[in-house]
Amino acid sequence: MTTYPRLAAFALMTGLLVACSPGGGESSNLAAGKNQEQAQPLTVEQLADKVGCTPRIQVDAADIRTGYCKTDDGEFFVSTFATEEGKNEWMDQAPEYKPHLVGPRWTVLGDLEVLEALQVPLNGDLHLTDHRVSESPAPGKEAGAGY
Repeated sequence: MTTYPRLAAFALMTGLLVACSPGGGESSNLAAGKNQEQAQPLTVEQLADKVGCTPRIQVDAADIRTGYCKTDDGEFFVSTFATEEGKNEWMDQAPEYKPHLVGPRWTVLGDLEVLEALQVPLNGDLHLTDHRVSESPAPGKEAGAGY
């Protein structure tokens, strides 16, 4: 079983990887269209507030922010990203054995039971292994229409 300090260290290392990776900082979102105005992404604090948590910020970089939360539902990490491309790069490096709750430019990492409890309030897609395939979409979403 992986401990949460190890997950925090992993989040820090991947944040550094994303921060040092080449890229223009812009991603082309073909599904939304290049000219469509993008909604302002939620912050770690806004996401945590939706589930009744005040996060302890673990990583505070330009490309990634990660906060640790503990609620009655359990312990988890909330990460936000400067770009969708940065999120996807992080997800490519994320542990495949851990499920993720995924939204636009954010992820939540935790145990499956915790993520299932957070799925509806955060309106995220649950990804059990491959982040490109939503295996258990939030109610009202089509399977495979993940972020």
